[in-house]
Amino acid sequence: MLKKHGQLFLSALFIFDSLVIIFSWFAAYSLRFHVQFVPLTRGSPDPTIYLIAFIPIWLVFMINIKVFDLYRPLRGKSISVEFLAILKVNTFSVLILSSLTFFYRDESFSRIVAVYFWGIVTIFMMVSHWLVRWGLMRLREKGINLRHVLIVGAGELGRAVAEKIRLHPEFGFKIVGFLSAKSEKVGDTEAGHPVLGEYHEVSRLIQKYNIDQLYVALPMNAPERLEQVLNSLGEETVDVKVVPDLLRFMNIHSGVDELDGLPIVNLTESPLYGWNLVIKRTSDIILSLLAIIFTAPLMLVISILIKLESKGPVIFRQERLGLDNKIFAMLKFRSMNNRAENETGPVWAKKDDDRKTRLGTFLRSTSLDELPQLFNVLKGEMSLVGPRPERPVFVEDFKKSVPKYMLRLKMKAGLTGWAQVNGWRGNTSLEKRIECDIYYIKHWSLLFDLKIILMTLWKGFINPHAY
Repeated sequence: MLKKHGQLFLSALFIFDSLVIIFSWFAAYSLRFHVQFVPLTRGSPDPTIYLIAFIPIWLVFMINIKVFDLYRPLRGKSISVEFLAILKVNTFSVLILSSLTFFYRDESFSRIVAVYFWGIVTIFMMVSHWLVRWGLMRLREKGINLRHVLIVGAGELGRAVAEKIRLHPEFGFKIVGFLSAKSEKVGDTEAGHPVLGEYHEVSRLIQKYNIDQLYVALPMNAPERLEQVLNSLGEETVDVKVVPDLLRFMNIHSGVDELDGLPIVNLTESPLYGWNLVIKRTSDIILSLLAIIFTAPLMLVISILIKLESKGPVIFRQERLGLDNKIFAMLKFRSMNNRAENETGPVWAKKDDDRKTRLGTFLRSTSLDELPQLFNVLKGEMSLVGPRPERPVFVEDFKKSVPKYMLRLKMKAGLTGWAQVNGWRGNTSLEKRIECDIYYIKHWSLLFDLKIILMTLWKGFINPHAY
């Protein structure tokens, strides 16, 4: 909502970070080869090599700053949250750069320089970010470059606007008050700010309080009031912002786009686009390929045992719904008899299900039957992390009875997910699973995926509801 007014803040962070990276790299070089806390075992290298190396160093840091979303507003959180993000960005960047030097044979870069650099850049970047935020706050507190805001609408939408502005003090917006449709509310307080008057007084109050920005936040059922307010602003130079009453319809990754000058409101959009899509797909290919290589001997043994125990195929293929409602064949090791659903039709597996084979009981309880889905991930039909895919026949029932169920299809189905690592799998609360899935989609990041993968490995694959 306030992106334009964050440009000064973002520019300051970008400039400070670039200067910090430059300073830290050359400070690390000087400490190693000039101060020499650790004695040199051979002569000093050509400084030109380290000078040229700054270019890829800066690029790697900037890419990771983007990936880890370091420049996001704190939104009322502690500065320690940002310090932790800086630590992640710097550690990951230095590890990548150290890995890249393995392929550069013309010069051997000092590992001690890398350690010095990591320490210096982390400390100074934390200090610079704190200084930028502190400096902007002090300027705003002194009334420098403040923008006075008047909100037309003292209802739920108007209060939501006030709350969003409160969460961004670095943008320097000062809410003067609200306007209401009801005369009896004038003089009351909403969201900590006074109700100054009624809608028809908007022009007078703009003049009286030197308003810079007017936020019109009226309910959808009052179009005539919106027209009345906008028509009364013909002689005003105030910036007018209309906030559409779509809060109750806005779900995952909602926002505003532009189509050749035409504003478009996104109510529901997948987070997987642009670089996000490239990053997630690349990580899926690399990790699934490594997992297939690592588990290949185990999958071979399981295949042999399945074939020895009962007749039928080793791999069981089942239709599931994936990203954007597309059907794909999900692969599993067969854990039931070959004609398990001939009489029952599509049903949920249950505890002590007599359709399971002896080996199948073990495979399902340990989640080893899911290993072939690594090939679904490699093919691009699934992801390592995401909402678990469901059968089309069940989706038809769920989407009618469970609110927001179909939102989970805005993300590629996963081998594991936020719901699974929190215990919501198998025959458990469907509502809790949907809640976890939507939380994951709203907060998706590569780091979040990594966290879920590590939690899956840490907690193991055994679950009391896996049957």
